[in-house]
Amino acid sequence: MAFFRPRVSREAEVRYHADQEVGKGYHDLLEKAREAERALREKQAAEASTEELREAGLALDRALTDALRAAEAVQRATFGVKSYDDRIRRRKGKATPKGAMWTAEVNRLRTLREAHRLTGIVRVPRASVAAR
Repeated sequence: MAFFRPRVSREAEVRYHADQEVGKGYHDLLEKAREAERALREKQAAEASTEELREAGLALDRALTDALRAAEAVQRATFGVKSYDDRIRRRKGKATPKGAMWTAEVNRLRTLREAHRLTGIVRVPRASVAAR
């Protein structure tokens, strides 16, 4: 008696390989985020203008977002190609040591980015309508 084992969809394979490619740049993107944070801290220490602090804060936000996207791609690729089509495979993937490590890394980066968005980006007052 032969058992039918469904193959992975072509779309899942394409997404898996795309995630592997995106994930290759994770360490470089994380280093860019560290550099952006270092630049922001230096500007804060030098008491730079509000506009400069805002630009540095937005640059750090973009760098954290890019690093987070790469980490999510590595996480999905770590779960395996079958996890793109099957939620149970995703759950099983999270239970492996590498899957748990990448899940923790994604959560750490997401928390860091959200905390930065709440407190790290300087708000610049809008120009008043009466001043026009």
